[in-house]
Amino acid sequence: MTPMKRLSLILLIPFALLSTYAVWTVGYVGIFEYHLPSPAGWQVFADLVIGMLLILIWMYRDAQVKGRNFWGFALITLFLGSFGPLLYLLLAPATSGQESGAQLAGSS
Repeated sequence: MTPMKRLSLILLIPFALLSTYAVWTVGYVGIFEYHLPSPAGWQVFADLVIGMLLILIWMYRDAQVKGRNFWGFALITLFLGSFGPLLYLLLAPATSGQESGAQLAGSS
């Protein structure tokens, strides 16, 4: 497993638990409503939207170069935030020789 896949998995598991707890507690819409009452909440929400848009642009370009399907991960990102990019990184196919060579070296 590459370091990026390992990091994605390490982040995905606690983030999934936190997200599940948040949705269970306040509901999907409640997560967004929390940001409405104050300008500080608007700023945090705007920052998250900008960050996700930049990540979507990177994922689109990366998927084109590597011949991967972008649209499924884009939909996940639009509805579930960071789950899309984390899964995109975690499910990336092995690159030529890097992962398979590391696995062969470790198995001897």
